[in-house]
Amino acid sequence: MDIKNFTSAIAQIAEERGILPEKVIDTIEMAIAAAYKKEYGKKGQMIKCKLDPKSGEAEFWLVKLVVDESMIYSEEELEKAKMALPSSLPSLSRATAKGEEERLAFAKSSAFAFRASADKSAGKEKIRFNPEKDIMLEEAKKIKPKIKVGEELEVSLKPEKDYGRIAAQTAKQVILQKIKETERETIFEEYKTKEGEIVSGIVQRVEGRNVFLDIGRAIGILTKEEQVPGEFYRPGQRLKVYIVKVEQTSKGPVIFLSRAYPKLISKLFELEVPEISSGAVAIRSIAREAGFRTKIAVESKMEGVDPIGSAVGQRGTRVQAVINELGGEKIDIIEYSDDPEKYIANSLSPAKVLEVKRLPKNKALVIVPEDQLSLAIGKEGQNVRLAAKLTGWKIDVKGAAEEETEKERQEGEKDEKEKKEKTAKKSKKVKI
Repeated sequence: MDIKNFTSAIAQIAEERGILPEKVIDTIEMAIAAAYKKEYGKKGQMIKCKLDPKSGEAEFWLVKLVVDESMIYSEEELEKAKMALPSSLPSLSRATAKGEEERLAFAKSSAFAFRASADKSAGKEKIRFNPEKDIMLEEAKKIKPKIKVGEELEVSLKPEKDYGRIAAQTAKQVILQKIKETERETIFEEYKTKEGEIVSGIVQRVEGRNVFLDIGRAIGILTKEEQVPGEFYRPGQRLKVYIVKVEQTSKGPVIFLSRAYPKLISKLFELEVPEISSGAVAIRSIAREAGFRTKIAVESKMEGVDPIGSAVGQRGTRVQAVINELGGEKIDIIEYSDDPEKYIANSLSPAKVLEVKRLPKNKALVIVPEDQLSLAIGKEGQNVRLAAKLTGWKIDVKGAAEEETEKERQEGEKDEKEKKEKTAKKSKKVKI
């Protein structure tokens, strides 16, 4: 073996696939062990290989599980399980040898289930003895005196260097499969740690309502629900997306992305505003209607730092960078306050507020000048709706004139009620 080329090939595979060289060597060891078993081993054997990357020499061992009588099904138990099988099984025949083998396999997996369950609860798990996989404790102690039940015994095998075409093909298939599995696991672990972060991606293709983006080592999916209404996507377009969750499937990791998630806003501001990323300014709350408008409440954590000024930036450069990334979505930045009345008044920005009245059941009545009423409510109620989401209060907005009229009406009703009560008292005195 050309060790230099072998080592170089391992390094190249590790770099291209983004996996550790040790994982590549483990995969090669498994492939060589599979080839050895195919060429020189027997069915059911478990063969282990250890490869020395420096010398290229390989060592082989036959691995067997050490068992005792209490761990093995007896012939009587096997016969009982066989008799307990249903008289008719779909696609299984008692008359053929193949059918009999299938029935025994069914017995092992199904009819023994209750017995295995009982054994597990007692701290033991029974098996069907296979001389290629298992070895009795007495025999094992002859080879390794201190070995115990349940441990694995490794018996050294003679190294072989000549392998046939079928064995070589088996090794190739093992390498391809295991490297693919390792690559999938590595990608899953990498992006699992990135949940809740934003990444830059390039639109690869659009299939129906779903958009697939190349986000580096993997392809992420942007579903219809996570897209911004009115936003169009074309192949080759670069976007920043939020990683919502990563799931492992039989076909590999699936990475779900979002452009509509509210936290995308906070992550974009962290990238653009150093004060937010350092913790000097904190984003306390976000209310978003993707594609239309967003409100964020910011708070200063350091004396002398202007939270709104920091988020807006000089001449609005910072907030404009976020707006551009979101395709022109409007963003209102307001200052957070522990005082609910002040916080509610700020949340209705850019409208000016005259008064905030707190009502029972987490409700608030906000009085604004008549010329600010439509601005406070917003188009189709959007401004007041976002303010309610941002603060967590149910907000009702009224104009000053309407409130004054309401006050006059209430005072009139009060006066009328008092007059009626006085009249009723006089009538009562006259009757007496």
